[in-house]
Amino acid sequence: MHLSLIREAFDEAKQCENVLLRNPKTTLSFSTTRARLQTAPTGIMTGKTLPSIRKAIESMAPYTPIVPFDVLSRRLGRRPEEIIKLDANENPYGPSPRVYEVLGDAGEHGVKYHIYPDPGSTALREALSQYTGIDASSIVAGHGADELIDLVIRLFVSPGDAVLNCPPTFGMYRFDTTLNGGTVVDVPRKGDFSVDVEGLMTTVGAVTNRAYHVSSGLVASEPMPTAKLIFLTNPNNPDGGLLPDTALRELLALPLIVVLDEAYIEFSGGSRAHWVLEHENLIVLRTLSKWAGLAGLRVGYGIFPQWILAHLLKIKQPYNVNVAGTAAAIASLADVAYLMENVAKLVAERERLFKGLAGFDFLVPYRSHANFVLCRVVGRDAAELQADLARQGILIRYFNTPGLQEHIRISVGKPAETDALLRALR
Repeated sequence: MHLSLIREAFDEAKQCENVLLRNPKTTLSFSTTRARLQTAPTGIMTGKTLPSIRKAIESMAPYTPIVPFDVLSRRLGRRPEEIIKLDANENPYGPSPRVYEVLGDAGEHGVKYHIYPDPGSTALREALSQYTGIDASSIVAGHGADELIDLVIRLFVSPGDAVLNCPPTFGMYRFDTTLNGGTVVDVPRKGDFSVDVEGLMTTVGAVTNRAYHVSSGLVASEPMPTAKLIFLTNPNNPDGGLLPDTALRELLALPLIVVLDEAYIEFSGGSRAHWVLEHENLIVLRTLSKWAGLAGLRVGYGIFPQWILAHLLKIKQPYNVNVAGTAAAIASLADVAYLMENVAKLVAERERLFKGLAGFDFLVPYRSHANFVLCRVVGRDAAELQADLARQGILIRYFNTPGLQEHIRISVGKPAETDALLRALR
């Protein structure tokens, strides 16, 4: 019975996938098959009653990742070289040529795929130290910055503890908090996407006093969890705005851990990595996915105060950064000048893209300091606009979440890709 239900759910998912490709705004339900799967009371083979899934997991919304490139190619009926992919903030120039050299001739470069990687990522942390100017003893390497987000939450958050989130922003903060049994407390950004510092300070004070501020919509007397963390992205995803020094200093005065995600900092400059040495409640996370073009190899790192780092290492998986990712990251950090030339190209193209988008009366682009441009769509349907571009082989990101209704985000591509996009929008 269970295998037939699984096949049925798979067939239903494929049907819905085809409908969504034609009309992204369609609301679909898997309720019939899903309900039967969730309430199936016995084991597939044994007939015994099995343990139930955690209630928080049953009710949580799944994270929606970008669809893999080969799948998109099949869906759209286009060869990969005919698709312009501007939906995931990837680096169109790819990694350093040294990465291909090292991974293509691994044996000659001492890369041993059959041996477990260094649990401490010693050589990688030393290379990161040279790049950041921060001592290697304050750096932890991760399987992408996403792993470190999850580890930080695991380290501090007990079931029910509060994590402050500033939407619209990167969705993994909410995802990992919910996954680890924490309580997400949203303090939405202002209309210009700047952080509501006053709202955050009020909310922290309210949570500390075991009650939400009235604006949260909850009864003031309702018991509340302890506020442990606040996640901030600089530049912020999806709008590309910056967090001022004054705002960060005010938030660092609060009695909680501030996690500053600098995934896009190479496109703006002004890293606060060195601030970690001065603030015992600041963590800075960074990645090689964007500026170094290593999104497919998942290498990130964090800069931590020593008192946090000592405990974080207890819960980190011992072989978390694989051999290929390590070798690619070290090769990239030995070729920073080349990679920064590509960053400069993307920054210049970002400005050209912004000006081009501003020329359409149905688009209102926001100034960005990252490798993407967010636009509000006016007088047209944003989902239909995304679908129309997809039919032409151009992929962008569509949003219809609180604070982002009728918005699209376009990653910065090469000049020819910008030209093709602007032609398609005419």
